[in-house]
Amino acid sequence: MSITDDIGGRTEDLKRIYQETGPELLAYFRRRHGSPELAEDLLQETFAAVMRHPRRLLQADCPRAYLFGVARNISATALRQAHPADAPLADAVAEAETPDPRLDAMREAIGRLDPALRQVLQLRLREEMAYEEIARFLNIPVGTVRSRLHYAVKNLRQALVAAPNL
Repeated sequence: MSITDDIGGRTEDLKRIYQETGPELLAYFRRRHGSPELAEDLLQETFAAVMRHPRRLLQADCPRAYLFGVARNISATALRQAHPADAPLADAVAEAETPDPRLDAMREAIGRLDPALRQVLQLRLREEMAYEEIARFLNIPVGTVRSRLHYAVKNLRQALVAAPNL
């Protein structure tokens, strides 16, 4: 059975999804990995993985969230292979130099967030995902997304108020 047989002639839907989501996924990979070449490779790997079971994408409530889920897993695998020791998100965020001490304090506070809170915050702010998309992406209830975002923002506010010299 070919892929075309498996998706019942819905290649136009797949092309549309690729055209709409491909640039966002590419930007996601570039932010996480820094290399445009690696980002292109990971984008291709993401769609190759999706094409092994295209019906899952086509039947997803939110194809964008489904693709970001696949991309997140592929990105995590690439990071583990490139850097066997964990590199915290705060290190990646802290790479950009800035003279504004509030940004340094914010980066530091984000780095100290619980990983679950930091992940939801990143998906909301960096990936601009809606609460419902984040919930599907992480396979958690929308209420949990709202709660995690609430506590992430609360913790960041407290950290900034307590930060010296601000």
